[in-house]
Amino acid sequence: MTRRNPLKIGSFPALIRLSWRHAWRRPLQSFFLIIGVAIGVAMIIAIDLANGAAQRAFELGTESVAGRATHQILGGPNGLDQQVYVDLRRTLDYRASAPVIEDYLVAPQLDGQPMRLLGVDPLAEAPFRSYLQVDGGISAASGSYLSVLLTKPNSVLLSATVAEQYAISVGDQLSIEIGGEQNEVEVVGLLAPSDDLSRRALDGLLIADIATAQELLDRVGQINRIDLIVPEGAAGEAALAQIESILPPSARVERSSARAGTVDEMTKAFRLNLTALSMLALVVGMFLIYNTVTFSVVQRRPVLGSLRALGMTQREIFALILGEAALLGIIGTLLGLGLGLLLGVGAVRLVTQTINDIFFVVAIREVTVPTFTLLKGAVIGILAALVGAAIPAIEATNVAPAGAMKRSNIEERARRALPWVTAGGVLSLALGAGLLIPEWTLIIAFFGLFAVIVGCALLTPALTLLLMTMTRTLFNVSAGVIERMAPRYIIRALSRTSVAVAALMVAVSVIIGVGVMIGSFRASVDEWLNDVLQADIFITSLDLTSNQVRSSLNPATVEQLKALPNIARLATTRWIDVVGYLSQEDVENKETLPIRLATFSDDFVGERRHYTESVGDWRETWQAMQEGAILINEPMANRTGLGVGDTLILQTDRGKLPFTIAGVVVDFDVDSVVLMHDERYRQQWDDTKVSAVALFVTEGTDVDEQIDAIRAAFAGKEKLFVRSNRGMRENALNVFDRTFAITVALQILATLVAFIGILSTLMSLQLERMREIGVLRANGMTRGQLWRMSLIETGLIGSSAGLLAIPTGYLLALILIYIINLRSFGWSLELQLQPGYFLRAFGVALLAALLAGIYPAWRMGLAQPADALRSE
Repeated sequence: MTRRNPLKIGSFPALIRLSWRHAWRRPLQSFFLIIGVAIGVAMIIAIDLANGAAQRAFELGTESVAGRATHQILGGPNGLDQQVYVDLRRTLDYRASAPVIEDYLVAPQLDGQPMRLLGVDPLAEAPFRSYLQVDGGISAASGSYLSVLLTKPNSVLLSATVAEQYAISVGDQLSIEIGGEQNEVEVVGLLAPSDDLSRRALDGLLIADIATAQELLDRVGQINRIDLIVPEGAAGEAALAQIESILPPSARVERSSARAGTVDEMTKAFRLNLTALSMLALVVGMFLIYNTVTFSVVQRRPVLGSLRALGMTQREIFALILGEAALLGIIGTLLGLGLGLLLGVGAVRLVTQTINDIFFVVAIREVTVPTFTLLKGAVIGILAALVGAAIPAIEATNVAPAGAMKRSNIEERARRALPWVTAGGVLSLALGAGLLIPEWTLIIAFFGLFAVIVGCALLTPALTLLLMTMTRTLFNVSAGVIERMAPRYIIRALSRTSVAVAALMVAVSVIIGVGVMIGSFRASVDEWLNDVLQADIFITSLDLTSNQVRSSLNPATVEQLKALPNIARLATTRWIDVVGYLSQEDVENKETLPIRLATFSDDFVGERRHYTESVGDWRETWQAMQEGAILINEPMANRTGLGVGDTLILQTDRGKLPFTIAGVVVDFDVDSVVLMHDERYRQQWDDTKVSAVALFVTEGTDVDEQIDAIRAAFAGKEKLFVRSNRGMRENALNVFDRTFAITVALQILATLVAFIGILSTLMSLQLERMREIGVLRANGMTRGQLWRMSLIETGLIGSSAGLLAIPTGYLLALILIYIINLRSFGWSLELQLQPGYFLRAFGVALLAALLAGIYPAWRMGLAQPADALRSE
């Protein structure tokens, strides 16, 4: 009686066992596939966590401050006079209103992270912010927190979570710094809301009575805004009309969601750029997956032929290969999820720093991991493994029982497919051009960019064949036998070598494209700094972000600076946030445009400032500004379509007034910026403050010594942020370098994946040519000659990738500079081409290929001729 084997060939358990046994016996090969998936997934998770953390910090900050308010009453640069709130309550008896004053501060005991001081009226807060209700879960020093908060000077409420984290108790003192001024506050209550969302929203807040906040901020009698709850429908419209009728000309009513939506729009392009780079790492990883699975198919061709002879169908072979890829893809995905969480901490730090530098202040105390992010990473990782393995799996189904080791059949099919692959590359390039050239959305532009990259990758086999044909012709004339063999083999194994060239070419072209873009960007920023930084010394008040001046200088300080010795002249500037309207229709519909208004005194603007368009040369343009015209920055012009001669309506302290645009200036501020003459500004706004002072020293004066003298003169009186022209320039370029640090890290990882892909390909080629190696060794080829042949082959692969990466990288640089950057941020860059970019990238490709070829060459050198000849 014969025993029946329950694991029949082609059954599902048998397929699983075959897959697992093959993966287990070849750990290095399995590692290649796992690492390809893991790095791609890790990049997606890390960037997703960083983008999400910054976005949530902003949203939670908005939620914690705005609460349930539907509308807000906002004022000019000085905020609102608190009398507006009194009139709202007394004249209209509008009770669904609450005054707010806020600003950022730093508390050393809380690790120096930015905190928002929120001054509120506790008696009016209940409808707006639930965590300030009397029964809102607040522990106080004694009795009701309301009485303590209202009567005790410099008293604040702090999140219970933050208090526990930093061992702070009710009654403890906190040192705070606001605009360079030191103060002490006492924690009189701990906020302990019931839900997790409110808890995280409160982590960045210090809450004080509005009178206390006014004193701490030195803004007695002023508030930032008045929160309103306005009903929907006709009743709400009537209420808004009544409210607007009592407002001063400098005040306006906005929906609470308006400014949040604008800031979200500002950062969306930045987040999208990072997401696209993380996806690129996954695309390069798919090349690695393809190579690894191809290696597996090549390695097992005799086994697959035997399985086919034993009755396994093509469908079952396909399921076997795809099942292995799915199994290893799951392991790689799990590893990538863990690695992504680790990398996410660093990515959050980099992205947060960038947003603090160029957008707005965010405070992130913890990194939350949304389930959707993990699910998205897992799905993308497994799909990448399956898609990357699909073509080798299809190839495996074509392994015939007879002639399983015939490599020529595969290459013959690859040669027949070459024209179709090349045509696909041309079509992909055409699709990319069709998506990039019309001014569609940024997401479509990124799809166009990826179509161009795919098109260049599909053209690589044909171009590799052309390069190797030319190289073979050259070597036939001037090289020895070993050298002539190398390009011939690359041509014979084109289906394998061209994929390795394509993977490395894509990674290196990204290095070139992004490198040229960053270099051009840096050169453009440096030239722009030459325009705007003309003074010798710059002085501002200490602020949370030295790159965005939000605080102001004491007017008496300006007079003292003017009287210092060795000062030839002094210029001032004022930076404030205002709103504009693109048309009268926008005024009627209350469609506001947030604007950063910068004013300049006569000595601040020089002839070196560059305009993309203006009413004339710099003298005519400056004369127009003195007469009341304005300048706008290039990002604003590109976003709004405004140009020279157009009119922009600004909300001033005299009401909504039209201003004529006299020029569009080159600028690298992400905000919409309007430049105005200081005298005209003072006429339309009731503001005497100064944001910054620029000092021009007398000839022969040492700038560093003058800075020391200024610091000594104000020591113990006022904390000033004093920097030289050189220091300002270095700071700006440091911000620039920090902004692109994460981009460079993603480039390096993409190159690492490509390097592993080449190693996998070379090992596959080495396995395929074991009989050829045996014949060569039996006919007298030494190990040294074998090494030389192998390294020449890998050198040609790397050189081909490097050469093809140069035009591809140049094309990517053009797209990044003239399309992606322009549509993302609104600024134009001057293309700066330096040979160093291309030489370094070519060197990276060649070195990566040579390093990847060392191990396969060593393995081939160890092979015994007899064993190699027995391999068939």
